[in-house]
Amino acid sequence: MTVARCLICLGLVSVILSGRAHESYDLVVYGGTSAGVISAVQAKRMGKTAVIVGPDRHLGGLTSGGLGWTDTGNKAVIGGLARDFYHRIWKEYQKDTRWSFQDRSEYGGKGQGTPAIDGKNRTMWIFEPRVAEKVFEDYVSDYDIPVYRDEWLDRENGVTLSGGKIATITMLSGKTFQGKMFIDATYEGDLMAASGVDYHVGREGREVYGEDWNGVQTTVLHHRHHFGAVPNPVNPYIVPGDPNSGVIPRVSDQHPGVRHEGDSKLQAYCYRMCLTDDPRNRIPFSEPEGYDPRQYELLGRIYQAGWRETFDKFDPIPNHKTDTNNHGPMSTDNIGFNYDYPEASYERRREILKEHESYQKGWLWFHCSDPRVPKDIQAKMNSWGLPKDEFVDNGHWPHQIYVREARRMRGHYVMTENELLQRRKTPESVGMGSYTIDSHNTQRYITPEGYVQNEGDIGVKCPPYKIAYGALLPKKAQCENLLVTICVSSSHIAFGSIRMEPVFMILGQSAATAASLAMDAKGAVQDVSYESLSAQLLKDGQILEYEVPFKEGGLRILYPGKLDGVVVDDERAELTGYWKSSTASNSYLSYGYKHDNNQAKGDAGAAFKTPLPKAGMYAVQFAYTANSNRATNVPVTIHHMKGKTTRFVNERITPPVDGAFIDLGVFQFAADGPAIVTVNNANTDGFVVIDGMRFIEK
Repeated sequence: MTVARCLICLGLVSVILSGRAHESYDLVVYGGTSAGVISAVQAKRMGKTAVIVGPDRHLGGLTSGGLGWTDTGNKAVIGGLARDFYHRIWKEYQKDTRWSFQDRSEYGGKGQGTPAIDGKNRTMWIFEPRVAEKVFEDYVSDYDIPVYRDEWLDRENGVTLSGGKIATITMLSGKTFQGKMFIDATYEGDLMAASGVDYHVGREGREVYGEDWNGVQTTVLHHRHHFGAVPNPVNPYIVPGDPNSGVIPRVSDQHPGVRHEGDSKLQAYCYRMCLTDDPRNRIPFSEPEGYDPRQYELLGRIYQAGWRETFDKFDPIPNHKTDTNNHGPMSTDNIGFNYDYPEASYERRREILKEHESYQKGWLWFHCSDPRVPKDIQAKMNSWGLPKDEFVDNGHWPHQIYVREARRMRGHYVMTENELLQRRKTPESVGMGSYTIDSHNTQRYITPEGYVQNEGDIGVKCPPYKIAYGALLPKKAQCENLLVTICVSSSHIAFGSIRMEPVFMILGQSAATAASLAMDAKGAVQDVSYESLSAQLLKDGQILEYEVPFKEGGLRILYPGKLDGVVVDDERAELTGYWKSSTASNSYLSYGYKHDNNQAKGDAGAAFKTPLPKAGMYAVQFAYTANSNRATNVPVTIHHMKGKTTRFVNERITPPVDGAFIDLGVFQFAADGPAIVTVNNANTDGFVVIDGMRFIEK
């Protein structure tokens, strides 16, 4: 035996003894999420070998883990394999056997304003978890993709780098995978982090990327996930009104932070529960192990204060089931109990997951059993239960928690709200998003007045927007053969829209396409020709751009940067008192508008201040959204060179200028000091709305 052969044999023995038998592929996908499966499928379609390896026991992540009420936004921008997934869902529900507990004709659900079953386009957007999982399993079977389940990356020593590239990744089991290219398709970004790539956890301050919706969002109340939606204030102290008695569970006694400042907190997680009220398939709720009703003292007080919207997010999916999402001031979101999840050890993560599961099961049981719950709500909750035919190997509980946000890469290009709201052009599109910029609550604190409040819930409508190729890429100096499909390079607030499951599938296909082209060119993913990449993506059905009609679906958004004159949006106004953000109207400036909730008259004020290009005469125009519930006598005061002039605006009348503004008159302004216009709600006879102020030189 030659010396060389002996060395080879010794090497093989060493590999076997160490438990590190190599599996070699063109593309190694870490994570069996929806993005991971689609990535591997696209690589196989492009003639590459691919493997899926990861901690998942079930394929599909959240798409098969309970989120059957798909958050789509504008479906016209969902193309390629993502649309193929929803087509395959549609095909499954063409089978009579899929309708075990409901006649097909009885199910008329709608999602995002369109039918759940879209026969014209042969797609279905709302579905049961087990059907989604079946589709993902069909993908890996149809494309002969090997899947290694329950395999956990060795986060300390499991990534080997050579020449600026990942050479191998090793699991805690000892299995090692070698690849030319790697994709991190996990919700946590574990491969990205273990590879030494820059990332961020938490909310950036407003000034980091020049955003209006990042950082702490005290005073902003959106959706109905806050205590402003409760008819009466809720006291946080064990003995109501006595701070010395201590704070009840699930309420923080820490200061929430200053608005727009950054922090390391995360928006809340929850399990998207699949429930059923069909007795043939229902497992009644039972008292969970370790149940402590004191953990839900706040919930009891919320009901005593008049809350009644418990079932508003029991969204119907086929066969008398639901995708149950968070709704209300103390709902399924476990606010404040996930902050350490992204960086936590696997053991600590399991503890966090168990705490979330226990919290939600206890939340259900509290509704079923506690005398403080109104009898009608209690009776209705007792008619629901877990379905016998879902998550059968996990106690009928979802196998995937909703990790709404964990790590986010700081990569080649950072997506921010400026790209989503089209204040800045997005380079090299590899797909599109369109869902509302949506962050769930981040903390529950005590207001200066001594009441409970939730913070962090944001909802800002945006038009369809492009996602940059650079958002999938680390900086070249850090890694040349890794792409990230979920923990993409974006700010916290931009990720609030990007984080939707159809977008993850879109980005999975695009990432695998880029990886394949990089292999062909024997180069770095950062050096892939965008001309070649975009051509391949378009060929494969991806939507890279979309021209939004000026008034699509009734929504009309005016962007200050595209309007004449100097425009000051309500987000830039100096506010006093209570103002509530809203996007309920179909027409507004940029992100939305604010209103006084028709309360605390005389306490709410807004000052619109701005420097003007030069001294002179300017037409001043006030923007608001009209409705029959608005005030007819809103006082708007212009501070000009000759003094102050107050106009009273009837906000029930549609603004005559561009459908957004009303003329207040022409006034002279000086060169030194800002132009100022103030609005307040003193003695007004309805909702007072502020959307912006405009100054046009005459």
